[in-house]
Amino acid sequence: MNKQFLIIVVDKRKKEAVKVQQILTEWGCLIKTRLGIHEGVLDNCTESGTIFLELVGEPEKLDELNRKLNLLAGVTSKLVTM
Repeated sequence: MNKQFLIIVVDKRKKEAVKVQQILTEWGCLIKTRLGIHEGVLDNCTESGTIFLELVGEPEKLDELNRKLNLLAGVTSKLVTM
């Protein structure tokens, strides 16, 4: 059984986080598990972060989610099948 994961790196969190969140909300039914990580807290919050998603659903929809995220400036995502 294959598992589908999407790894997202957001380089400009303050600028792009809202857009990333909107896309993830639109495609929320495909997301089984979500983990977000960034360096620092409070006054030391960094501009970059990583989001790990475990996905379910049709491959075409997963590809479309990946494509939409990669259209955002400062966001890189990669679909991984294991």
